[in-house]
Amino acid sequence: MAKSVIPNLADRLRAAQEARQALLERAKAVAESPEAAQRREARQAIVAARNVRIAARKAEEQARKEREAAERAAAEAAAAEARAAALQAEEEARAARDADRARREEAELADREAILAARRMSRKAKKRRGK
Repeated sequence: MAKSVIPNLADRLRAAQEARQALLERAKAVAESPEAAQRREARQAIVAARNVRIAARKAEEQARKEREAAERAAAEAAAAEARAAALQAEEEARAARDADRARREEAELADREAILAARRMSRKAKKRRGK
C-alpha cells in the first residue's frame, strides 16, 4: 500500500516559493521578449497620437471660445452703439418737441397780448368818445 504523503509546513512553504519564483521568471521572460517591446512601442505611439489629438481639440476649443468672445464683444458694441443712437434720436426729438411747444406758447402769449392790447385800446377809445 502506498504511503499517504502529508506535506509539512516547510514543504508547503518551499513549494509556494518555487511557484512564485517560476511565475516571476515567466513574467520576466514575457516582458523581455521582442514582441512585448513592440507592443510597448505601439502603445506609446497610440498615447502620443492621443495626446496630439487632445491638444488639437483643446486648441480648437480655445480658438472657438476666443472667436465667440470676440463676436459677443462686437455684438455688444453694436448694440451699445444702437442704444446710443436711439437715445440721441430720442433726445433730439424731445428737444424738437420742446422747441415747438415753446414756439406755440410764445405765439399763444403774443396772441393773448395782442387781444389784451386790442381790448385796452378799445376801452381807451370808448373813454375818448365819451360813451
